[in-house]
Amino acid sequence: MNASPFSSLSADHQLLQALVGAWRGEEEVADTQWADGGMATSEVTAEAQFGGLFVVQRYKQRRDGTVSFGAHNVFGFDQQNSVVTMHQFDSMGFVPSSPATGTWNGSELVLERSSPRGFARVTYVFDDADTYRMRLHFKPAGSDGWQDMVSGVYRRVSPSSINGF
Repeated sequence: MNASPFSSLSADHQLLQALVGAWRGEEEVADTQWADGGMATSEVTAEAQFGGLFVVQRYKQRRDGTVSFGAHNVFGFDQQNSVVTMHQFDSMGFVPSSPATGTWNGSELVLERSSPRGFARVTYVFDDADTYRMRLHFKPAGSDGWQDMVSGVYRRVSPSSINGF
């Protein structure tokens, strides 16, 4: 019996493998300073890199048949500080000064990041191996309240059924 290629990874690195795969999502976009509210669809592909130490995720959101937002995320686990990291580069063009960081609580991963614009919190909840939910909140600089940005449900699909990646 062959061992899993990820069996030599730490337990924390193994948890990141839940993100790996091709996914299709239905999203609700909140009305914000960056986008009008409404429904969107998304395509997400994520693959393990460097033996599973990192997961590279590509995200593409469509609204009314047109790509409205894209992101390239790199997830890792910082062993020294015992936190999950996510470096995000997206079509808004903001250069991240530092990665989002967070931890797992069972099947839920919560990551937070700050910038001069405010604070962002993204939560991933894995319902099972083929379904997860994501919710993005934002708290503007100087504000005490979190705002909804995007929430969605993502289902695993065949990699060949995702176009454009």
